[in-house]
Amino acid sequence: MSASGIVGAGLRAAALVAVLATGALAQGPNSQGTTGQGGSTPSPAQQAQQERMRSCNTEAGTRNLAGEARRSFMSECLAGRMPPPPVATGNPPNPAQQAQQDRMRTCNAEAGSRNLAGEARRGFMSECLSGRMPASQRP
Repeated sequence: MSASGIVGAGLRAAALVAVLATGALAQGPNSQGTTGQGGSTPSPAQQAQQERMRSCNTEAGTRNLAGEARRSFMSECLAGRMPPPPVATGNPPNPAQQAQQDRMRTCNAEAGSRNLAGEARRGFMSECLSGRMPASQRP
């Protein structure tokens, strides 16, 4: 074999060793990542980033963004350069709504304690919520 053939074979062998070593390092002890089956739980920083990604993705979907507008929005949102999405606080129910909700809770609890199901439960709930139920049967 000539000197150039030996050098070429040596370079190929060195390249092969480098490729194999790089592959072993890339896989490391946990090739599934931090949340894989054998991996550990995500760090608090990773959890925060995942929550930010979920939040930004939800907001982009709410705004019906697509294409470049979505990419731009996600980039700004994930970088923290956008205000957080508004938190839905809702309005407290008015007295009539509150009374209806209380009645529904009471009637539902009573139907559960009587083990009513199907048509019997529907009939009971209808009568109970409408107030047409005889006083002796009211919860």
